[in-house]
Amino acid sequence: MNIAMISTPFLSVPPRNYGGTELIVHELVEGLVERGHRVTLFATGDSRTSAELRFLYPEAQWPPNLMPDLNHVSWAIQSVRDEDFDLVHVHSADALAFARLLPEIPMVYTLHHVRDEDLSAFYPYFQEPHYVAISRAQAEREVPLTHLNVIHHGLDPSRFEWRAGAVEPYVVFLGRFTEVKGPHTAMEVAARAGLPIRVAGEVHAVDQEFAEREVLPRFEQPHVSYVGCVGMEEKVPLLRDARALLVPITWEEPFGLVMIEAMLSGCPVIAFPRGSVPELVEDGVTGYVVESEEEMVRTIRPGGPLDVFDRQRCRERAVERFGRDRMVEDHLALYRRILLESGGRHAAAAMDAA
Repeated sequence: MNIAMISTPFLSVPPRNYGGTELIVHELVEGLVERGHRVTLFATGDSRTSAELRFLYPEAQWPPNLMPDLNHVSWAIQSVRDEDFDLVHVHSADALAFARLLPEIPMVYTLHHVRDEDLSAFYPYFQEPHYVAISRAQAEREVPLTHLNVIHHGLDPSRFEWRAGAVEPYVVFLGRFTEVKGPHTAMEVAARAGLPIRVAGEVHAVDQEFAEREVLPRFEQPHVSYVGCVGMEEKVPLLRDARALLVPITWEEPFGLVMIEAMLSGCPVIAFPRGSVPELVEDGVTGYVVESEEEMVRTIRPGGPLDVFDRQRCRERAVERFGRDRMVEDHLALYRRILLESGGRHAAAAMDAA
């Protein structure tokens, strides 16, 4: 297949630190190229890829803004229109408006966000593109769409390390310092369980007041170690050696990449049952879904279930469910089905890729 993959102009592919959308674009592109497909990645010039890279912006345009996104997407769509692509996969809602200009080329769009009422009012105008939800929880909260598929994210397991033996006694929180992610709750739970906690992440401008009130003062507590905003080099040992990852979220998170990063490290995820958590975390296998702070404390406390948690089984199950190979195969199956339904030369491309 000849696939156009249009990322955002906001971060490089893969991102240096924060950036879930761009990380998934990277994993998908590398997996498709590995299987012999021709992929052209429209991203920023500071990206690194095995595909053919094209860019309008030499560097990432952060923070996100509509104007650079429209400029980037319209430029990329023009190339798609003028060349011989079988399918275009986009990761920005703006691109849907350009589907009208590509009536002969199937479009796939991945929803990377929690439900947004403006976007939910926008989507029904575009029923021809094929939508990919990243969890059933996300799909169930979205407006009805003619072509809606669910494909869980996947990551390259070889980038993560795990250990079967004894780990360090600390638990970890990794994420943005925003109220719905629960960094303050994680620190309180760790204190009540008598465990040290390592906190990794950063404050976005919109959350500054909350962080100054509820997060930053807790860094002075003796059981808390703030390790900064970590990249892969720091994240791998942080999760590999942790007793557990705490995910005390209070919002309908559509996925949560950090959870599968932990699972791939053999590190159990202890999370509240919001958003995608119940469908991602297998109780007793890759972690525990808990209903309250009290239950989270009991679960992570020494003498509890984590003392006998099977980290090898956790890792193996995570590779099976959330490895990059599974994600790529799911996308290829979707691409083939779309191309066969499109008929003509697109159907021939699907048969060639089977």
